[in-house]
Amino acid sequence: MTQTLFADHALLPTGWARDVLLQWNAAGQLSTVAPDSTAPAGTPRAAGPVLPGLPNLHSHAFQRAMGGLTEYRGAAQDSFWSWRELMYRFAGAITPKQLEAIATGLYVEMLEAGYTSVCEFHYVHHDLDGRPYADDRELSLCLLRAAQATGIGLTLLPVLYQTSGFGGTPPNDGQKRFIRRTDNMLALLQSLKPLCDAQGARLGLAPHSLRAVPPEALREAVAGLASLDATAPIHIHIAEQTGEVEACQRWSGQRPVQWLLNHLPVDARWCLVHATHMDADEYRRAAHSGAVAGLCPTTEANLGDGIFDMAQWRGAGGRWGVGSDSHATVNAAEELQLLEYSQRLATRQRNVLADDAQRHVATAMTLHAVAGGAQASGRAVAGLAVGQQADLVLLDASHPLLQGLPSPDAMLSAHVFASHRRSAIAEVWTGGQRRVLGGRHALGNRAWQGLVDARRSLAAPAH
Repeated sequence: MTQTLFADHALLPTGWARDVLLQWNAAGQLSTVAPDSTAPAGTPRAAGPVLPGLPNLHSHAFQRAMGGLTEYRGAAQDSFWSWRELMYRFAGAITPKQLEAIATGLYVEMLEAGYTSVCEFHYVHHDLDGRPYADDRELSLCLLRAAQATGIGLTLLPVLYQTSGFGGTPPNDGQKRFIRRTDNMLALLQSLKPLCDAQGARLGLAPHSLRAVPPEALREAVAGLASLDATAPIHIHIAEQTGEVEACQRWSGQRPVQWLLNHLPVDARWCLVHATHMDADEYRRAAHSGAVAGLCPTTEANLGDGIFDMAQWRGAGGRWGVGSDSHATVNAAEELQLLEYSQRLATRQRNVLADDAQRHVATAMTLHAVAGGAQASGRAVAGLAVGQQADLVLLDASHPLLQGLPSPDAMLSAHVFASHRRSAIAEVWTGGQRRVLGGRHALGNRAWQGLVDARRSLAAPAH
């Protein structure tokens, strides 16, 4: 059965188009994207400009329950490393039921906020005592069920984690639920693949970081993944913190991205998450590899990581997307806003991420983030084009902050830079099915209450 939607304005991969007829098949795949069309009689008409859904390329779902609990000074100088201690306490206590509730509430939030798919960087694998569950897939299944219940597209990235530092430092007690041998990880992937395929999810691998995966294990894992699926996505945390860069140099004499490029076949399958602290040669080589830079501006700001040098990355032709990571903020437009604002602060210029093809910065950023996010997801979610999933975000042209603006460029700019952001979203569709209507998901308060109940039982004492 073919479904149809007519849009006065739709953002295609080449830019804004007028009078666009969108059609998709029963599998949720776009079969017609026709600008300058006439709406057939009875065709539903979008309430405002139609955007491609934005992939969220980096998520740790359980960390959403930590929101509000880390914003106090617990040491003379707080940092990522002190924040990590609370994260370990949460990771050490969460149950399967709680993880599924948190992920379900989070994925509803993401859909209401304009994300239509998510890459779940999943590293809590085992029971509270660090031993495997009877079904080794237990916590992965929680995430698959949460994605299926909410309708968000999923790229599941089980995390390989073996050591606590460079040079094979043994894991600490806070990491006991993360640890897997390489052969055990590959067996997990083998068992998860048919489940992901049946659900329309994509399966990949996330070597946590160079400090957490020794070189031989990293090579073995990447080779094993390729034998299972040669195109599967590979995501890795890298060069997030200056302390990490310095430790890598002491261990190997090389910077993290430099070491990775020198020792692994980095290509378009890879997403380099954060990659905040690179030198000029690393920016150039990483961009030329075809890898995506996975930028998480609100988390990077929350943790004090630093500012990615987008001028160098774009100058080398680098691809990028955005993620909400620790979910200090769950808002696609706000993630784009902060990315642009960080570049303005660093360069003391305005409209930094516009380009010659798209002079409106919100339009340019949306198109780049969709393309990069789709590549990192390994799914057909690269925008409003034939053969891609019908993942759509419909803005509400009657919203007070969008009314009276002269063009869809201006309305998208208001959505990103001037509105309450989520409040301007009227509908969200994934795979050709409407998930959000009137700004709200069908699961609504029920999903949020499940997250709240889980957080209440996990929360550390107030400070």
